Amino acid sequence: MDHDELQAWLRLTLSRGVGNAAARLLLARFGLPQAIFEQSEAALLECVTPAQAKALRAIPPTLADLVETTWEWLQDAPEPRAAARTLLTLGDVGYPRILLNTDDPPLLLYLMGPAARLSSEQPLGERPCLAVVGSRNPTAQGAEHARQFAKALRGAGLTIVSGLALGVDAAAHEGALESAGPEEDHPATIAVVGTGLDRVYPAANRALAHRIARQGLLVSEYPLGTPPLAPNFPKRNRIISGLSQGTLVVEAALASGSLITARLAAEQGREVFAIPGSIHSPQSRGCHALIRQGAKLVESAQDVLEELSLPAAATSSGPQGLGREHPRQDSPLLQALGYDPMGLDALLARTGMDAAGLQVQLLELELSGDVARLPGGLFQRMGTA
Repeated sequence: MDHDELQAWLRLTLSRGVGNAAARLLLARFGLPQAIFEQSEAALLECVTPAQAKALRAIPPTLADLVETTWEWLQDAPEPRAAARTLLTLGDVGYPRILLNTDDPPLLLYLMGPAARLSSEQPLGERPCLAVVGSRNPTAQGAEHARQFAKALRGAGLTIVSGLALGVDAAAHEGALESAGPEEDHPATIAVVGTGLDRVYPAANRALAHRIARQGLLVSEYPLGTPPLAPNFPKRNRIISGLSQGTLVVEAALASGSLITARLAAEQGREVFAIPGSIHSPQSRGCHALIRQGAKLVESAQDVLEELSLPAAATSSGPQGLGREHPRQDSPLLQALGYDPMGLDALLARTGMDAAGLQVQLLELELSGDVARLPGGLFQRMGTA
């Protein structure tokens, strides 16, 4: 893309009141953006409203600065592979076909990461992807499920797509990165963000974003400099689901934005999966609602792979891979604990142990990763029920 072409595409996205749908009509009628801006107002009115035609004839006041900022960003990739940068347009051969076949594909995709160096032979989305989404405030078990499922599914060859939010999103990205090799042709994980790629939000995920830029891919439809604006995050969810063959919801309250992603996935004709949880946990109610509506109930990574007709992960047996083979022999304390959060007094009553002995065993199980200590003096068994 040369400087003039970049300017035309950015001008189209900045034209006030001209959304993606109107822009696609204009592109279908006139061709590349440069041709759109050569049209008379009368010609434009064949496709858009008078207000939109007027906006297209005006130069956006922020255009010049954005063009220069974007041009410099594209030229300033720090290394040959890591954190490579590119800008895909709707007409590029490397634009992901799986996303192009959705109702509202973005006009532009800003990409940063090794996989940003795309070619027509291996465009983004050609390898199978799975969206893993959920609560920003998951239970300890929910966060561990997200990490372990992402790790196992990445081990089976899926690219894990999520939104770089706190909680389940971050855990899913981290699990996928744990299964990533040092040199791979396709990204371990894709983070679709709601800001410009020169911003990291939330700031607590800055280190994770930098890891994804080295081993995965950061994606945004928003121009550089775009701050974290509330309406942008639900809107970007259509890209998360649109890049993926299916969407797995790990934990979600009934008002969770993850349910938006699941709905969009269903509307796009993609599979929707949900992990059931405790009937006492508000964070499970969204998943239970999805299951009642027809989402596939998931208990293991194999459930997802079988539904997508993909081979099982080589590491899928045992609790690490969330498989069903060779179940672990549970200790009496784990059997007593079950899978719902439980307080110390209830455990004392259920096990008949003395307080000191119980505390010692709980500490050992915490250190081994079999039990998580939750706020409020509660304990919860990790792994799947």
